[in-house]
Amino acid sequence: MPIEASLNFRRIDDTVTSSGSVVAEDLATLAANGYEVVINLLPDSSEYAVAGEADIVAGQGIDYISIPVDFAAPGEADLEAFGAAMDANAGRTIHVHCAANYRVSAFYGLYALRRGRWSVEQADEHLRSVWDPAEHPVWQEFIAAARDRTGT
Repeated sequence: MPIEASLNFRRIDDTVTSSGSVVAEDLATLAANGYEVVINLLPDSSEYAVAGEADIVAGQGIDYISIPVDFAAPGEADLEAFGAAMDANAGRTIHVHCAANYRVSAFYGLYALRRGRWSVEQADEHLRSVWDPAEHPVWQEFIAAARDRTGT
């Protein structure tokens, strides 16, 4: 099954895609499909984590970055680490995933806002195409606070 069949898959632009949970078989085809980097926001302890993901990805020559974001307690340090990983890999083909693409869609929208790539409306449209953070107040508060820190 291709990565495009993953839960809540989104093509953000020519070089960045995102999704929710993936399976080992999806990950094993990433190099053949031109991916150069995988950023995983899912903690290894999650029921949706793929056993041996780092090895599956690295075994294809793909860079693997793990930023385990606690869904119940997202933090500014997590968002900063995500932004640094995205910046360090600019221009490379990246797939970012978590359990349902909730963490990723929130983080990517905030990242794109902070870098001046998206307007608030674009970030909101992307986020709401995946989920409604109002259903998870900790995320609604996190997003609002992150936007306040950057004046967006």
